[in-house]
Amino acid sequence: MKFNSLMRKPMLVAWLLVLAATPFQPGVRAASPSLSLAKQLNEAFVEVAEKASPTVVVIEVVGKAEEIDPTSWLDAIPPELRKQFEEFFDRRKNTPRRRGPNRAPMGQGSGVVIREDGYILTNGHVVDGAEKITVRFKNGKEYVAKVQGIDTKSDIAVIKIDATGLPFAKLGDSAKTRVGEFVIAIGAPFALDYTVTVGHVSAKGRSDIFLAQELWNQDFIQTDASINPGNSGGPLVNLDGEVVGINTLIRGMNTGIGFAVPSRLAKQVADQLISSGKFTRAWLGIGIAALADSRELRQRVKGVDDGVVVTSVLRDGPAAKSGLELEDVIVAVDGEPVKTLQDLRNEVGGKKVGSEVTLDVVRDGRKMKVKVRPGELPADQLAVNRGPRIEAPAEGTTSFGLTVQTLTPALAKQFGVEASTGVVVTAVESGSAGEAAAIKPGEVVTRVNRVPVKSAKEFRDALKAGDAKKGISLSITGESGTRLEFLKDDGE
Repeated sequence: MKFNSLMRKPMLVAWLLVLAATPFQPGVRAASPSLSLAKQLNEAFVEVAEKASPTVVVIEVVGKAEEIDPTSWLDAIPPELRKQFEEFFDRRKNTPRRRGPNRAPMGQGSGVVIREDGYILTNGHVVDGAEKITVRFKNGKEYVAKVQGIDTKSDIAVIKIDATGLPFAKLGDSAKTRVGEFVIAIGAPFALDYTVTVGHVSAKGRSDIFLAQELWNQDFIQTDASINPGNSGGPLVNLDGEVVGINTLIRGMNTGIGFAVPSRLAKQVADQLISSGKFTRAWLGIGIAALADSRELRQRVKGVDDGVVVTSVLRDGPAAKSGLELEDVIVAVDGEPVKTLQDLRNEVGGKKVGSEVTLDVVRDGRKMKVKVRPGELPADQLAVNRGPRIEAPAEGTTSFGLTVQTLTPALAKQFGVEASTGVVVTAVESGSAGEAAAIKPGEVVTRVNRVPVKSAKEFRDALKAGDAKKGISLSITGESGTRLEFLKDDGE
């Protein structure tokens, strides 16, 4: 082949140049595309671990032995898991390292630096009740920290050290995290500092786990990245090096089921703890039920597939004067879609108390917007109340076991009710659907299937006009406010 002819084949020339520049290695085969891809993924994990580890700290907490029980927070954990935690704390308690007169280590946790001026995010149970907190960086530097603030409901805490120019982690948006994504957990499980484990996001929106709902008023990210005692407060990191969760819980040892507080909530809490030392939750003072969780609600509600139905409005709650009505379907909060109870908590809870919030609502098939100003969630309240109960009436009854009378000023005074129109419940039959729905004498029924009732006759007529087999809704006014109850006849 002549030289000029060869030069007219540029691709061939390029391959020849590559081959000429490649040393000949007898017996060595080129890596397959699959192996090359695996090596690239392996390198990605290494890079993320190297990038994130300098922002992670090991937290050691010391308290007065005679005043602090380091395992008191374990009461809500199942016995089989609690035993293994207690064994870990016993080992730590009997470790002579760093012990002073009349003091005992409370165990070890983890944290992540979120600002260069020394603010560190961790779990509340890691530092709650501490007398002295020491944090240690990967380079060996140690600092004494103080608690900036603790939010017990989310188990998020912020501690502060006297330092500047620190490497800090970026908090990602956990709402954008997808199930199946790779994640990395970094922490100090069983006092093994800077342990890195790799896994996936197994699920999102977990809320019905083994701890009491009133203690954990939010959802969690579930992961199979190995998390153990000592990982608490450490970061769950995505492949972009962003913190998407704060590792908090495990469900059984070596089960591959761990839980992290989503970074969106952690950031909301941390920002307020840094600015004011406490986290104030906003709330609407309503009860809801998700359409997705109730076949009966889906049958009744028209014109919407997803959302949450208003089932109660507290008398003195923020939403009481907003124009929100029972059986309204909330589909979005300030443009963010809501489909579940937890969605509503997440969207409303982080709002500024007193600021105006716009709810996208569907009422009788009509779309509308309702303005409401969330109030501060009282310490003894959850963000929302229960949904409606659906019960079958006792056999042979036509009014679900309820005896009612037209509300008059005299009856209103007798039962101490504030409603001006409706029918007052004067008796509830034992064993009836009315009793099962916790309807009590003195409560006032104002609507039946959204139709106002002003007399006992209108109440009876509305019941007859409804379909008891599909369910009949009652709007009830009681001591706490208004609520929705569904009563149903499942008989043949």
